[in-house]
Amino acid sequence: MSADFAELDYRQTPLGELTLRRRRVAALDGLEVFEVKLGDAFLMSSLFHEVEVALADLGLAAVTAAEMDVVVGGLGLGYTAVAALKNPAVRSLLVVDALDAVIEWHERGLVPLGRVLTGDARCRFVHGDFFALAAAPEQGFDDTQTGRKFHAVLLDIDHSPRNLLHARHGVFYEADGLRQLAAQLHPGGVFALWSDDPPDEDFLAALCAVFATANAQVVRFFNPLLERDSASTVYVAGKAAA
Repeated sequence: MSADFAELDYRQTPLGELTLRRRRVAALDGLEVFEVKLGDAFLMSSLFHEVEVALADLGLAAVTAAEMDVVVGGLGLGYTAVAALKNPAVRSLLVVDALDAVIEWHERGLVPLGRVLTGDARCRFVHGDFFALAAAPEQGFDDTQTGRKFHAVLLDIDHSPRNLLHARHGVFYEADGLRQLAAQLHPGGVFALWSDDPPDEDFLAALCAVFATANAQVVRFFNPLLERDSASTVYVAGKAAA
């Protein structure tokens, strides 16, 4: 491997071939970029993380509690989790990921934000299927405290409510699946979701059927490779207060 490209890890997973790689982008003055691929598709890149940060910022800004217990669904390269921990009101953070390799990348320091997350006592990784845990409110996300409730759940796993990594995730984005998630939130709790697609009126309708408030916010960011703006969507839904 050249100094400008390295494959840091490769795993066979239930979702397909998972690869972590690092490369330098000559067009960006040799900027070091970390990328995750699932099969032939890019899952995430350190070159673009504005929306991952916005997911945490917008979601937690909607929470009125003085202190927050938060769940992040999907660890990725850690940008949403680190952004959540920058909020001083966050007293605990569970980061749920179904791929043990992704958790290991952070624990081994293979990705830039790994040491930030493992070095913060408020943060704990949970190796588990977010969607299965979301559908089981009697158990919940915390494997040490059955039925625990949270002030916010921030989700970044599928590309969008329609563009899924696995078909079985689809039921989560319907009203019944969202109700099971809402049961794991405190009154006034917030669910926020990243999507790579434009706002979806059908999904907004499902959110409105379950939550007291729901909106979709388009987040734009500059793409230096394409030399133009790109955009994603952050949905924020709030549960009724007691």
